[in-house]
Amino acid sequence: MASTNSTLGMGPVNPRFPLPDLNDLPEDIKLRILSVQEKSGFIPTVFLAYARRPAEFRAFFAYHDALMDKQGGLTKAEREMIVVATSSANQCLYCVVAHGAILRIRAKDALLADQVAVNYRKANITPRQMAMLDLAMKVSQDAAAVTEADFQQLQVHGFDDDDIWDICAITAFFGLSNRIANATSMQPNVEFYGLGRDIAGPAN
Repeated sequence: MASTNSTLGMGPVNPRFPLPDLNDLPEDIKLRILSVQEKSGFIPTVFLAYARRPAEFRAFFAYHDALMDKQGGLTKAEREMIVVATSSANQCLYCVVAHGAILRIRAKDALLADQVAVNYRKANITPRQMAMLDLAMKVSQDAAAVTEADFQQLQVHGFDDDDIWDICAITAFFGLSNRIANATSMQPNVEFYGLGRDIAGPAN
């Protein structure tokens, strides 16, 4: 008897577009990917997915780095919280899994990423972080409804205009990333699922 998956025509999800061979890429992109591989031990799928279009690879990762690696009022862990929460709302498997792993590592908390992905309103986060994610989710799901009152709520928690811009820009940038990842069936590397799982959670 055929399996349920076979009966429904379902099977392993494969990327819509083939990933390029590393050796066929422009030298600057190849070196960037090799650097990531040396640091993490594997090549995240997103790097190869974008590498098939070199100009877009360079633009995408330049903006990514400008948003995610900068100094400012948001910690690197908080930036990842934004990605995980909004990617979950956008049902982006790749970004939830990959950035969930990064969040576990940057927050030094094995539990937080799963909490934020499922329901950030019930997660073990501060009122300040809750307000940050409230704005991010509104930008992600209903940006046309954002008003000055939303910004004022952030200012109550100590965020300045640069911080608020970062929240909006990270959300918008990963909205693009979520949509590309979903449309192309981008699959998270299996390594991401286990990263940071051995970090102790916060004491109750």
